[in-house]
Amino acid sequence: MFLVFEGVDGAGKSTQIERFCDSLAAAGHELMRCREPGSTALGERLRELLLNHGETPIGMRAEMLIYMAARAQLVEEVIAPALAAGKTVVSDRFLLSSVVYQGHAGGLPIDEIRAVGAVATSGVRPDLTFLLDLHPDDAVRRAGDTPDRIESRGGPFFRKVRDGFLSEAAADPDRVAVIDAAQSVEDVQQSIMNAFQRHLGTPGHPHGSTT
Repeated sequence: MFLVFEGVDGAGKSTQIERFCDSLAAAGHELMRCREPGSTALGERLRELLLNHGETPIGMRAEMLIYMAARAQLVEEVIAPALAAGKTVVSDRFLLSSVVYQGHAGGLPIDEIRAVGAVATSGVRPDLTFLLDLHPDDAVRRAGDTPDRIESRGGPFFRKVRDGFLSEAAADPDRVAVIDAAQSVEDVQQSIMNAFQRHLGTPGHPHGSTT
C-alpha cells in the first residue's frame, strides 16, 4: 500500500506522518517511510540544490524536471522495491506536489507535468493521499524563521498552491482525502485515521492499488 501526505509548507505534515506511522507500526504494518525530494543519495543532493538559497538560478521548468529526477530515483530505488516486498510505503509528498507547485502555482501546463510524471514514476500511483489543508497565512505563522527557496515565494504563490491542491482533490475524491489541518494535532490525527479506515473499506480497494 502506498500512502502520501501533501499540503502547503507549515501544514503539519511531519508531525502527522510520525504519528500515522507509529499507529500503522503498532497495527503490524511493515513500513517504508520516505520524503520528496530525498531518501536516496541522488535525491538528497538534489534536495540541497532545490531548497537551499544559492546563486544558481532555477527556472520553473528546470525545477519541475529536477524534482522529477529525484522522484524517478526514489521510485526505482525505494518505493517500487518496498511495494513489491509487501511493505506499506508512507511518503512526504509525491507527484501531486509537482502538479500543484510547478503547475497550478508555477504556471507550467499541467498535462505536460503529468506526462513527465508518468515516465518518472513508471506509473506508480498512491492508493491514498492525505491533503492537510491549511490557509497559507496560518501556515506562514507556523513555519520557521528560515524559509527555504520554495517557502520564500510569498503569500500569492501559496494561495495558488492551496487552491491547486483543493482543485485536484475535488477532481479525485476517491484517492485524495482533504484533512482540516487547522484542528488540534490530536483531531487532525483522528481525521487521518478515519479517512484511512474509510479507504480500506471502499469496494475494490481492500488492500490499495499502485497503478
